[in-house]
Amino acid sequence: MSLDLAGAATLEIGRLTQPVLTEYELGRLLFDLYDKKQVEGLKIGRLKKSVPDIGDFGSLLRTLLSRGILRKRRDFRGSVYNILGKTQFTPEDILCSVDPFAYLSHLSAMAYHGLTNRILTTIFYSTPQQTKWSSFAVLRMRSDLGEHLQAYRDGSLPRLTRIRFARIDKKPVHKYASAHTGAFKIGKERVLRVSTIGRTFLDMVRAAHLCGGINHVIEVYEAHARQYEALIVEEIDRHGTLIDKARAGYVLDERCGITGNATIEKWATTVQRGGSRKLDPLSEYSSRYSARWCLSLNHS
Repeated sequence: MSLDLAGAATLEIGRLTQPVLTEYELGRLLFDLYDKKQVEGLKIGRLKKSVPDIGDFGSLLRTLLSRGILRKRRDFRGSVYNILGKTQFTPEDILCSVDPFAYLSHLSAMAYHGLTNRILTTIFYSTPQQTKWSSFAVLRMRSDLGEHLQAYRDGSLPRLTRIRFARIDKKPVHKYASAHTGAFKIGKERVLRVSTIGRTFLDMVRAAHLCGGINHVIEVYEAHARQYEALIVEEIDRHGTLIDKARAGYVLDERCGITGNATIEKWATTVQRGGSRKLDPLSEYSSRYSARWCLSLNHS
């Protein structure tokens, strides 16, 4: 007994844990089927070539679409396909499936970690800036295809490229393109990726406007910083800039009353005097001032 190529692909697609499929992932799956020439002990019939090309890819895609295994989504500028039967996923899961280097951040991460009671109407996520994203894509293809990478390219099969989108299932998204690699965790039994607790608190002082505003950030710090003190301090000490440390130091010290922490005390010795340094970088300068942290306290 043997399978046709589309039947074999259907079995492989059914084993995926993600809700959608990109053309690169389908191309890689097709290449792997040609390489193995069998699925679950069943031979794949009518494979007359050692490796597929873009013509074989197009033929497989059309068959999977006609059989209803895949269905093209309309909310992405690139080609992204729903997988038959994968209905238990959220827009956030779909986002992390389409962009392999993205993760939920800012207010979305705060909601995931139970740090905010705000009702989210927008998905906030972080992803590398384009140059770094492209470099990561090259490395990912090299890792995925190994010694077969050149053969894959020679067949003009779909490459891993960034797919543009402004909303998912009618839910708007906000992209934060960072020059720095984020710290994230993978959600239990999901494809979801989300910034760690420590990185989420660091992001709050870096971009308060993406975290509900500076007043909400202070509220969240006051409510939860003592519980997560070690994680917050370690992350900011390792990855925060001097101004990040000054802002977080002020909130932890003067608003949360966390004293006696040697690392926070060290931050206080590195603050830069002078200039128009502000707690909230996007709000106007205020005459209220923290002498210890050299910050304009421009919050209500």
